Amino acid sequence: MTTALFLCLCLFLITYFMGSIPTGYLAGKLLLGIDIREHGSKSTGATNVFRTLGKPAAIAVLAIDISKGIMAVALVRAIYGGDWLPALPADWQNWLTLGVAIAVVLGHSKSIFLRFSGGKSVATSLGVLFMLNIWLALGTLATFLAVIFFTRIVSLSSIVAAIAVNGIALALQLPLPYLAFTLLAGMYVIVRHRSNIERIFQGTEPKLGEKVSSVPERKGVA
Repeated sequence: MTTALFLCLCLFLITYFMGSIPTGYLAGKLLLGIDIREHGSKSTGATNVFRTLGKPAAIAVLAIDISKGIMAVALVRAIYGGDWLPALPADWQNWLTLGVAIAVVLGHSKSIFLRFSGGKSVATSLGVLFMLNIWLALGTLATFLAVIFFTRIVSLSSIVAAIAVNGIALALQLPLPYLAFTLLAGMYVIVRHRSNIERIFQGTEPKLGEKVSSVPERKGVA
């Protein structure tokens, strides 16, 4: 039992560091030599990257951030599928999946490399959902796209999707650890959007396609 708990802790740390890779921050540094946390919404997520750095950079950041969630869950499945770590009890798999899912999401939003700042966890959570259940992910994504189609507000779409994912998970009768993830991740995404919620009510939340008013040139370039 002690060995199994130690292995679980190691997996949680590995996936936390995986989530902590600051893709949006690195994009800002590599493309414009800026700290993206000082621009736009101050987030390192794909939406702020889009407004600050443009579409290609945002697509790359989005893909990598989604991949974080996919790889975290895939790691657990690979361990159990290949029987790499026989010390881990078979009936722990779903709960271990919950643990690494939470760890990778926390890593993305509270990166140890950025003094515990980061994105708002939407993309990485979506990556996890794709691994938990494809219909859960597609239903959540469809909700997000429907809201953004009518409102053009990414944050509102994320918040509505964070609520809807729980209803979809219940309808699919997913295992308890998966339901726990949708509940915890949904609540966390909403909490991470507190400032956005305030701006939505004030009518000042920017819509998709609106860029920051001023983006500096690449350092060293006139």
